[in-house]
Amino acid sequence: MSTTPVICFGQQPCGFFPKRFLVAKIWTARRLQRELGGEIVFFYHDGDHDPRETRTTLRHRQTQEPAHLNFAFDNKTQRKFSPLYLKRIAPDWQVKTALQLVNYIERPGIDLFNSIAGGNPADFCLDMYRRMGLLKGVRVERSSDPALRRAACDVDEVFVDVPYEGETVRARLANGELSLHSGGDSYVHLPPATFAKEQITPARDTRLRWMQSVIHCTHYIAGMGEQAYLRREDAPEITFVCRDEIERSDEAHTEFPA
Repeated sequence: MSTTPVICFGQQPCGFFPKRFLVAKIWTARRLQRELGGEIVFFYHDGDHDPRETRTTLRHRQTQEPAHLNFAFDNKTQRKFSPLYLKRIAPDWQVKTALQLVNYIERPGIDLFNSIAGGNPADFCLDMYRRMGLLKGVRVERSSDPALRRAACDVDEVFVDVPYEGETVRARLANGELSLHSGGDSYVHLPPATFAKEQITPARDTRLRWMQSVIHCTHYIAGMGEQAYLRREDAPEITFVCRDEIERSDEAHTEFPA
């Protein structure tokens, strides 16, 4: 393990404007860096597939009523099952969404939104977070990166990116079988397939060990939800730090650079 602090936080793409809990993780990381030195690493879990992760909650500028906006995708298979780095954003989504944004944010935020060119949610969100100035000096490691996947350790609870209905989907591998969760007790069972490490991402309970085998962090900033399921025994060398408190943590951060 490195003696130089490596301060890490992890998160899926979490809205085309980032959720405030992600911003709180970044602020916490910067505070630790001022105290300890070292580098900050953002483990960007863009290999996840849940479209709810990118829901963006904004408040109306006059009424303060919340509105929940999200990406639109090329088809239902992508929306439900493809990983976030492979879901294709519908061609007219950006123009239609920009027309709605006038009710929720000032002109600089709309101009920034219109300037983003990512064709999938993972690229779009990451470009937005960078251009908002949130990731200056932060090293980003993406769970979709084939090199990272090859370097990661083997874990026994995984998802696999495999073909289905003309798309690439993220299927759960359990007992040698691949399946897609359709909601409730409903599953779509896929035929057997061969796959390589470049197609594998971890399940929630194995994500920490998988990530740590590549990142080798000394400190990990955990969100409120993460604290309930992180298997700290998988990485006893890590010092875990709770993210700083922030109001309206599930809402979007809408402070834009001048």
